[in-house]
Amino acid sequence: MAPSMALGGFPWRKLSVAISRHGPASGLKWPMAASATLYHLEIELSDVDRGVYQTLDLRVARHPSETMAYLLTRVIAFCLCHEEGLAFSKGLSTTDEPAAWVRDPHGRVTLWIDIGAPTPERLHKASKASGRVVVFTHRDPELLKRAARGQTIHRVETIDVRAVEPALLGALEAATDRTAKWVMVHTEGTLYVTVGEETFSGAITRHSLAEPSPS
Repeated sequence: MAPSMALGGFPWRKLSVAISRHGPASGLKWPMAASATLYHLEIELSDVDRGVYQTLDLRVARHPSETMAYLLTRVIAFCLCHEEGLAFSKGLSTTDEPAAWVRDPHGRVTLWIDIGAPTPERLHKASKASGRVVVFTHRDPELLKRAARGQTIHRVETIDVRAVEPALLGALEAATDRTAKWVMVHTEGTLYVTVGEETFSGAITRHSLAEPSPS
């Protein structure tokens, strides 16, 4: 699976105008476009909680502004939501797309996966535009809950929020190279990831953005 890598565009027309106005002796420097970093992860997935067992060969482009914790959460989300047709989107370079999604043959979004702390407005649009919305967060899930409180979010009670334990992400960041092999087991809400001879574990906790009914 080779995800698309959308690199930042370059204002060639504006630059050519600047050169013609100031000439080669103006000291104008050619900017270097930042490029994505490609990670190749081979993952043996056993999602016991869902009965999903797959070998995944992922090539994941890390955007220059993307933290490693975000990228790792994106990979974990892809694995724990794996189903036929799931694909990474263009990512941070395209703000109107999720981190990953499933689209039916007619182009309709059946699964929208977001990462981090999407705004209530974004969740509202996502829920209206797709059959199912899942958010994997590497941050405190209370941030999402507080932001959603009192806001209009379409079918908020159906949005599935899952928090990845930060200690697990920290351990994986230290152990994962740009080319790596993982053995991932998800059972009873705990994720185990073996990298080389080391195994790391952490909870994947589920949360709801719907406000509790008054007693």
